[in-house]
Amino acid sequence: MRRRMISAAAAALVWTAAFSGPAAAGDADDIRATIGAQLDAFRAGDGAEAYSHAAPNVRALFPSPRSFMAMVKQGYDPVYRSQSAVFGALKPEGAGFRQEVNLTDSRGRSWVASYTLERQADGTMKITGCSIRKGDDLAV
Repeated sequence: MRRRMISAAAAALVWTAAFSGPAAAGDADDIRATIGAQLDAFRAGDGAEAYSHAAPNVRALFPSPRSFMAMVKQGYDPVYRSQSAVFGALKPEGAGFRQEVNLTDSRGRSWVASYTLERQADGTMKITGCSIRKGDDLAV
């Protein structure tokens, strides 16, 4: 009896671990592609392209690419002018995901951008939020 309980507990643990990651195999690739495309658009100064990766909740707060870019330039310079990006931990969170990205800004300082993303009804992955914090000062 005890052996069966241990086996059942082990099976439940394996099953939980297997399904605690991204919901679909392509989620991690889509998340990295979405964030990477937005970072590329920022570097190129392409506000419309950068804005296209924003989820409806972000678009509701910033109803145009111009207002969105003004917010990014003012409050997210390490993201806006990043020199490099290295993707870190990805984990499910609520109805979406949280992706950590290690950034190096234009002055060589290290930052961590913590993105939240959700898959939309049309199948696209969109950025629902981003917060930044100072990194460990090791440039990437």
